[in-house]
Amino acid sequence: MAITATAVAGLPEVTAGADLAALIAARVTPSGQDVVVVAHKVVSKAEGAVVALSGVRPGDRARAIAARQGRDPRQVQVILDQTAELVRVTDHVLICRTHHGFVCANAGVDASNAAGDDELIVLPVDPDHSARRLRAGLPGTPAVVITDSFGRAWRNGQVDVAIGVAGLAPLEDWRGLTDSVGRPLQATWIAVADQAAAAADLARTKDSRDPVVLVEGLGRWVTAADGPGVQPLLRPPSEDLFL
Repeated sequence: MAITATAVAGLPEVTAGADLAALIAARVTPSGQDVVVVAHKVVSKAEGAVVALSGVRPGDRARAIAARQGRDPRQVQVILDQTAELVRVTDHVLICRTHHGFVCANAGVDASNAAGDDELIVLPVDPDHSARRLRAGLPGTPAVVITDSFGRAWRNGQVDVAIGVAGLAPLEDWRGLTDSVGRPLQATWIAVADQAAAAADLARTKDSRDPVVLVEGLGRWVTAADGPGVQPLLRPPSEDLFL
């Protein structure tokens, strides 16, 4: 079994209202067994999920956190607006549970690759819907995974993970099956969509401005239906050791 990940070059700067599926289709022709992995920022830009700091009025909570962290209170207010639950506040970062259910730093709010110095890019309102819409607009109806970079408990560094999925089984459950020598597996639960996201991130550099990667070789997990999206990957707060 061979898996390849190839960055799709030449995508122009994307602005609100752009037909992202058409822009991708003009540069690559995926098959129905492929996975098109898209960094969320280009999706957010196309959907207008960009906030101009000039229009943000920070509240008292944002000002207090900003004073502790030495950052712009308007930026903190944007993070709070994207947050369903503030899990942890340190001297340099906010750990948030977003309205989508993602637990991540700063609610996924980021200034990198924003078109203007006064802008912040936030996560798409419904990344699964975004993935389904992209899938419907692409030739060949490939699976689509929308990604963002997350940190991990217990480990340094960041890894791209899936925040929106269409047409790909997000998990493969081996619990109750056996390994190669017949021993029962009790905890093996493969995060297929997250691994596709991480593999795609290795095919591009962070400064390449190539937000789209074609991943081939994952056909066994591609589904005809759009499927359940990213939700099966999210651990309920009641089972999260860190919430």
